[in-house]
Amino acid sequence: MARLEWVAAESGLPVVLKGILTGEDAALAVEHGAAGVIVSNHGGRQLDGVAATLDALPEVVAAVDGRCEVYVDGGIRRGGDVLKALALGARAAFSGRAVAAALAVDGETGVRHVLRCSTTRSSSGSACSAARPGSGHARTHRADGPIDPPG
Repeated sequence: MARLEWVAAESGLPVVLKGILTGEDAALAVEHGAAGVIVSNHGGRQLDGVAATLDALPEVVAAVDGRCEVYVDGGIRRGGDVLKALALGARAAFSGRAVAAALAVDGETGVRHVLRCSTTRSSSGSACSAARPGSGHARTHRADGPIDPPG
């Protein structure tokens, strides 16, 4: 972690670490100068058998306790996935695979279409759930039961 502290100090830029899957790693990142963490399993391709990002997200959000930004990358395919990530406490969700596929199929037009669909579905999903992203409200409606109910 000394390298992280050095990079943060020397660059003067906010340092964001990608590949965080546990609360312990997230807490260490913050203690050593990270301005943000990206909950990511790198698409599950490099690390077989690791946790899904949406499963790891609540633990990471709890561990940083507002001391840094939390983003999520991996498993984000549709607007509803973005809504889930925001409801679980992520500040933003990244979706590279869908955008890359759209670019390969139809160039800029394809990318615009995917982003428009994702944005529309996130907005309509949020309206239908009556949840405000980041409010924690939607966390009580997971299929596997309530977790960390608000209030």
